[in-house]
Amino acid sequence: MGIFGRKRRTEGGSAGRHAAPEAEDTIEDEAYEDEDEGAELSDVTDGPYDVADFEDDGVPRIDLGSVKVPVPDGSQVQVEMDPETQGVRAVHVVTEQGQITVSAYAAPRSGGLWREVSAELADQLRADGAKVTLGRGKWGLEISAIIGDVALRFVGVDRPRWMLRGVIAGPQSEAAGAVEVLREIVRRTIVDRGDAPMPVRTPLTITLPDAVAEHIAAQQQQG
Repeated sequence: MGIFGRKRRTEGGSAGRHAAPEAEDTIEDEAYEDEDEGAELSDVTDGPYDVADFEDDGVPRIDLGSVKVPVPDGSQVQVEMDPETQGVRAVHVVTEQGQITVSAYAAPRSGGLWREVSAELADQLRADGAKVTLGRGKWGLEISAIIGDVALRFVGVDRPRWMLRGVIAGPQSEAAGAVEVLREIVRRTIVDRGDAPMPVRTPLTITLPDAVAEHIAAQQQQG
């Protein structure tokens, strides 16, 4: 499933407000109407952080270049490679509650990208047969979805020139605790957007620490 899906529908029915994963499908219009049109950027000041504003807090993180992601005790890091390009497709943090993926993208200075992307993502999830609900969390809109036995939760944070998106996928039995684990990892993530101009929605490049890259290269050589 791609990160960005079809364009948002311009018409829809009534919307639900509850974010529980077991709720029926809802249309997102009412949830979006609750958004303050004049407040596109999150006003949360305790994270996620821009690298320029961050002061070391001693939290262990894996440095992936564009994002520095906290790794909780007892969790594991998994690297997903692109079989065609041999590049890094994604890096996942696997916890007891589920697999977490945090990604950053180029965004307008004025923000608002998550509002647009979340509508497209909700449409795409429904097209894939998921039960989808929209709710409101620490940074605004959040998406909950059920696909088969898997519960998904998406959060997004708009900052000047970048957007951070986090998702956790895990069993429905862990859904209640999973959202807090996801929010905490997103909150403590550091984003390094860089100064180079790039089109809106461009994924920020992921690079691996030398030790991890060498380990993966050795595994590939072994077949």
